[in-house]
Amino acid sequence: MRATAAEGPAGTAATPAPADVLVRIEDVTKRFGSFTAVSGVSLDIRRGEIFGLLGGSGCGKTTLLRMLAGFEEPSAGRILLDGQDMAGVPPYARPIHMMFQSYALFPHMTVERNIGYGLKHERMTEAQRRDRVREMLDLVQLAPFAGRKPHQISGGQRQRVALARALARQPKLLLLDEPLAALDKKLREATQFELMNIQARTGVTFVVVTHDQDEAMTLSDRIAVMDKGRVMQVGSPTEIYEYPTSRFTAGFIGMATFFEGRVQGVDGPSLRIDLPETGTVIEARAAAGLAAGQAVTVALRPEKIAISRDRPAAANAVEGTVQDLGYFGKDSLYRIRLATGKLVLVHAVNARRTGADGRVADWEDRVWLSFDPEAAIVLAE
Repeated sequence: MRATAAEGPAGTAATPAPADVLVRIEDVTKRFGSFTAVSGVSLDIRRGEIFGLLGGSGCGKTTLLRMLAGFEEPSAGRILLDGQDMAGVPPYARPIHMMFQSYALFPHMTVERNIGYGLKHERMTEAQRRDRVREMLDLVQLAPFAGRKPHQISGGQRQRVALARALARQPKLLLLDEPLAALDKKLREATQFELMNIQARTGVTFVVVTHDQDEAMTLSDRIAVMDKGRVMQVGSPTEIYEYPTSRFTAGFIGMATFFEGRVQGVDGPSLRIDLPETGTVIEARAAAGLAAGQAVTVALRPEKIAISRDRPAAANAVEGTVQDLGYFGKDSLYRIRLATGKLVLVHAVNARRTGADGRVADWEDRVWLSFDPEAAIVLAE
């Protein structure tokens, strides 16, 4: 997993891009009349990485992708590709290809002709074109289907045809807009790994737009989480999930229970935080800039909380009652109501093959919840 590049604050003077930066987005804003779709976004996208743009509907991720492709021009700021300002450069003149959600395959053409269509205007001999198409067919493992038409192959295979067509022109940057949205769950999961393998083999930089958290976390080397046209956080999947910098990111990525509290004291690497919603003072890992008396939010991931019938010997423990539970095969989700009325989400892995009697707890059971100080995500905003 690649290290996160430093992101400069919006509005600051441009600095020379490091050699491994392919795309530099500098303080880019896009307005449609009085509506601001993208606001002051600054990002670096590195060569050879899969970069995810993640957010809900209307967050600005697709608008940002369209500006990269050249279908929209920024209202302010600039986009540089390999150090060249893309202002005024039309889409067809950019070394960029965009793969649309619909795949946009020609239904009357075979798989082979669909892949080779974009090479018609390239400066290549007919033999070179045939070689490139064969290379792409091998890359996406579709050589046996070269003579079929799109309606004669599966959805996952059509997705690979669109990918091969996009890669045939050897773009510097490939933009993928919700590339797996049309696939069913199992096929989507399998195709994620195929995409990763193909990207690793070609070395082409991918930018993937998605609203699916699992897809972004699986595919991406780094992710930009967006909300209301702004980038809330950039980092690796681990950084985004384990070390969110805002309540929005902590809540958008994965599941979490939030508690409002106040720092009671700082003791070296540890914090003591008074949480009225648990009726306890918890221990947490110290975070930079926090001081006694400061209001904070504590987020707890469901899988970081242990559930037991007996009181644990942990520093952070609280008693509650099972209000609801759901069985999902690999794990169970409990909703535990504390004495204060607060509901806490807890995941327990079902590691053994057992019936209902093998559950940790059942409806209305009294249980204890506990978690390590390291598991508490302390947020100042």
